[in-house]
Amino acid sequence: MHELPQQLVNGLLLGSMYGLVAIGYTMVYGIVQLINFAHGEIFMIGGFGGLSVWLLLPSGTSMLLALPLMIIGAIVIATLVAIGAERFAYRPLRNAPRLAPLITAIGLSLALQQAVWAWYPDAKSSVVFPQLPGGPFHLGSVTIQTGDVFLLIAAPVSMAFLGFFVQKTRTGRGMQATAQDPDTAKLMGINTDRIIMIAFALGAAFAAIGAVAYGLKYGEVQFKMGFLLGLKAFTAAVLGGIGNIYGAMIGGLVLGLAETLTTVYVSEIPGMQQLGGQSWGNTWAFVLLILVLLFRPQGLLGQRVADRA
Repeated sequence: MHELPQQLVNGLLLGSMYGLVAIGYTMVYGIVQLINFAHGEIFMIGGFGGLSVWLLLPSGTSMLLALPLMIIGAIVIATLVAIGAERFAYRPLRNAPRLAPLITAIGLSLALQQAVWAWYPDAKSSVVFPQLPGGPFHLGSVTIQTGDVFLLIAAPVSMAFLGFFVQKTRTGRGMQATAQDPDTAKLMGINTDRIIMIAFALGAAFAAIGAVAYGLKYGEVQFKMGFLLGLKAFTAAVLGGIGNIYGAMIGGLVLGLAETLTTVYVSEIPGMQQLGGQSWGNTWAFVLLILVLLFRPQGLLGQRVADRA
């Protein structure tokens, strides 16, 4: 029988990673009512961006010294790709029927995935991601791997920064105004194009941090890793209340706990082990999405942004 405290910690760690990626979905949707299905590939590109920085550093560089540079590199590359996508793929379709940008997002997702597959050396299979030294660490019956320590620090710091940025800065207040009524925001002198671009950039930055956490946690990155994780992050955003940045993280934590506990404990039911524990975790993640859409479509924390025609 698996220890419940260990599984709860595992679920919270996994959920924190989902929450970091879900922030990008919910910020973009809250401002421009667009579900950016290419966001999972932005996450993937962030992981390869961090790995590229590591490969460019001199041999023998300490991982503790390299990690800040890898985070910066991941954020820069993911942000540039996200800004380019907003400027050249989504902005021309801003006044088009909603189906057009949705199809564009799916096409962009496939294009980015195949671009990394074709361009990056050895990306056709898993690529080893460097690991932090030391660990694991033991807190009573709970074991925390070294790679998870980064996630324990990055997730709350990222949320604290985002909360401060949105609530206390002029740009953050501009984002709130644009989310509530973009036409009125324009009349008040807010550059809504700039605000939307910043929303894409911030979402990409948090996804890149999540991608570095993924590499440290699992020890590898791969060109298709953003597809399923992106879907789960979207599920987390819907679960927390799409358009609510705090709900995205809470939705991620709930989803991570649900996936971890079902993966472990459902597989222990007689006859279920042969079906595969991980597949059950994926299944229940989307069962949870269906239940939320049926019984509380506004999500756990509701929807902060006003509905627009």
